[in-house]
Amino acid sequence: MLSLVTAGVLLVVLSGCAGGDDLADQYRSGNQQNYVAGNGAILEIVPDDREDPVEFSGQLDSGSEVSSSDYEGEVLVVNFWYASCPPCRAEAADLEAVNAAFADQGVSFLGVNVRDDQAAAVAFAKKFGVTYPSLLDQEGQVLLAFSGVVAPNAVPTTLVLDREFRVAARILGQIPDRSILEGLIDRVLAEQP
Repeated sequence: MLSLVTAGVLLVVLSGCAGGDDLADQYRSGNQQNYVAGNGAILEIVPDDREDPVEFSGQLDSGSEVSSSDYEGEVLVVNFWYASCPPCRAEAADLEAVNAAFADQGVSFLGVNVRDDQAAAVAFAKKFGVTYPSLLDQEGQVLLAFSGVVAPNAVPTTLVLDREFRVAARILGQIPDRSILEGLIDRVLAEQP
């Protein structure tokens, strides 16, 4: 049974898909794929148009606690995913490659697992060689924190947060190519703190 928070988050996410777009069409198709795949659409937000900072906290797949303040002064890449999501599996290697490329440049990666328990999240990381941590968000608290700013309407969704924790870019669905994510990160890194 869905908790009230999960049901509310689901309602917010799915209501963001309303209208004649392909995300809403996927949901309404009834094809039982158990996820709404994004189309790789990229949204970039210039600094003057960015919303308020997003604050979040929760438990990592390692069992330790994390909050947005742990990433103070860094560019943060947040990827919403879950283990049985086919596009999440397909993009795992690209995300890890970009994570490794920016590891010493003031950029951190954080996964947000929207469905799985700790064991499934850890098994996914081991199988796909993912070295960055994932926050467990079965109750939808982190998803909800972002939905009022730039809704992650599909899983996977990748967000690039600037040094002030404001959403600077969103890739809705599987990242089309790692160079696109690298370019988004480069532009945010180049901004003056």
